[in-house]
Amino acid sequence: MDLTVVAYVVYTAVSVGLTMWVARTLSRNGLIFLADVLGGDEKLAEAVNHLLVVGFYLVNLGFIALYLRDSGGVADVRELVETVSLKLGVVLLVLGVLHLGNVYVLGKIRRRGLAERRQAPTLMP
Repeated sequence: MDLTVVAYVVYTAVSVGLTMWVARTLSRNGLIFLADVLGGDEKLAEAVNHLLVVGFYLVNLGFIALYLRDSGGVADVRELVETVSLKLGVVLLVLGVLHLGNVYVLGKIRRRGLAERRQAPTLMP
C-alpha cells in the first residue's frame, strides 16, 4: 500500500477519534456551565448542549475532510510521521480555538445574564 494512503488512514482515524472524545468530554462537562449560563433552565441547557455538539462535529469533521489532501506524496516512514503529526497538530489547534471561542461567547452571555439579574428590582410582598 502507498504510504500516502497510510498517512490518510492514520490521520483520518486519529482525527475523528480525537474529535469524538473532545465532543463527549465537552458535552458532559459543559452541561453544568450551560445550565448556569441559561439561568438554571436544564432542558434548554441540554438542547443547546446538543446543538453545540452537532455543530462541533460538523465543523471539525468538515475541516478534517478538507485538510486530508497532501500536495506532495509520502516517500518514506519519516515523511509519513511528519505529515500525520503536522495534520493532527493543526486539527488539535482548530479544536482548541473552537473550544476557546465557545467558552468566550458563553462567558459573555453568562456575565450579561448575571448583570441583568443584579439590576432587576426585587418585588416585596
